[in-house]
Amino acid sequence: MKASLKGKYEYDTQKTATSATSTLAIPAGDFKLRASMTDATFVKGPSLNGLALSLEKPGFFIVDYNVPKKDFRFQFMNSVRVLEKPLKLTYIHSVNDNRTVLDGTLVLDSSNKVSVNHMLGSRNGKLKYNYVHGGGTTFEPCYDLGKNCWDFALSRRVYGDDILKASYQSSNRILGVDWTRNSKSNGCFKISAIFNLAEEVKMPKLMAESTWNFEM
Repeated sequence: MKASLKGKYEYDTQKTATSATSTLAIPAGDFKLRASMTDATFVKGPSLNGLALSLEKPGFFIVDYNVPKKDFRFQFMNSVRVLEKPLKLTYIHSVNDNRTVLDGTLVLDSSNKVSVNHMLGSRNGKLKYNYVHGGGTTFEPCYDLGKNCWDFALSRRVYGDDILKASYQSSNRILGVDWTRNSKSNGCFKISAIFNLAEEVKMPKLMAESTWNFEM
């Protein structure tokens, strides 16, 4: 049985907020049962607020149930080969808002991937190209069909477990800088700074997350 606890702290010029999320995962043969709870589940005594339940078969499907909203979310995964290249397909459907998303990623080689994401019944969709240079730097240009604009991301692995990433959303002129670490020995955290370049006073919104994993 595995458990994790995530703490989150946000600060900007308008407000400061803290939150926590805990997850309990129970293996059941080829399946995983998972329960996720936020601080809203406990802040005023035990309640169903912020509680979500999941049933997962890794690589095949995930069924999520949001308890307070009584909302199911189904996700199915599969992989086929196109011209001897692996194509990873994902189908996601949310019941309450009747929204269906299709996602496909074609792996051309170890350094190049092309991804397409589309919401059925709408013009919302994204086309992303992922290129890894020299095994350490990743370039990710992305074209948003719905907004008719480009987004860009650049990330680089440093010191083994650390990743530095910069991203820019041209539609709203948002610049983001992230520093993440995912290490069993040195811990897991994410520190982000978000700049709205459309504002006259370009003060960043800061966010820090830390995750602790436990074996029970």
